[in-house]
Amino acid sequence: MTDPPRARPSAVAASLAGLLLAVGAVTGCDTASAPDGSRGTAASARPSPSPTPVWDRSPDSVAAVGDSITRGFDACGVLSDCPEVSWATGTDASVRSLAVKLLGPAGAAERSWNFARSGAAVGDLAAQMTRAAEKKPELVTVLAGANDACRATAEQMTPVAEFRSSFEKALAALRRASPKSQVYVASVPDLKRLWSTGRGHPLGRRVWKLGVCASMLADAEDDGPAARQRRATVRQRVVDYNAALEDVCARDRRCRYDGGAVFDFPFTREQLSRWDLFHPGKDGQQRLAEIAYRGVTAAEPSA
Repeated sequence: MTDPPRARPSAVAASLAGLLLAVGAVTGCDTASAPDGSRGTAASARPSPSPTPVWDRSPDSVAAVGDSITRGFDACGVLSDCPEVSWATGTDASVRSLAVKLLGPAGAAERSWNFARSGAAVGDLAAQMTRAAEKKPELVTVLAGANDACRATAEQMTPVAEFRSSFEKALAALRRASPKSQVYVASVPDLKRLWSTGRGHPLGRRVWKLGVCASMLADAEDDGPAARQRRATVRQRVVDYNAALEDVCARDRRCRYDGGAVFDFPFTREQLSRWDLFHPGKDGQQRLAEIAYRGVTAAEPSA
């Protein structure tokens, strides 16, 4: 048998083009123009769905890590924790903690946890984060660093590089066990402003002599050159700590730093503990809760 004659390539191409045009006319695929004027399909002309935002402004559970501030130390009584007034997870109605604002009173009681410890430094956060991660919280709050600066002497303060490394390890510990947890990082308070606020109070000065944050508060009435230099050194170390917190947090897409809001807040005597004139009292805890709520629910992170 002889083979049938082969169709010429030009004829095949013409036939295929005609077929594609016919299909296009039936399906209506080629009906839109791209922004640059080129023809596109109807599917490509439709707007693509917006990506889901990384930051959830209404998390459904909260875990807190940090130090005595988050434990409500000296807010209710002398030398004792009072976690029910904690700015982060407290249930006291007068404070309206971050957890209460986000979850409501019942939700805060059921789905918030306080793993902070009085006296803790940033080096202790990794262990706290590991415990917090077991709860798989949607939000973890961090307020720590004051104890790294509050030492017996300014020379004993935690070096900035060590501080940064400890915070990096803490975030890594959380990410290993709970990678989707969001993290809100509060700045370290301005310890020099706290000294300035409480130094004129007789009770505050007496309590400070017991060794409260001696690197900053010792010899509260001394205004000589050495004392001024010591306080300036401690304050600068806090500024450097906050810069490290901000930088490390910025490298994690699920982390928000407060933009220095706690550091900048001008605590009054009425907002400090009436027993030590240093830790936040109930009023001060309420202010911290307000700052945190604004930071967590803002459409964009603080600059």
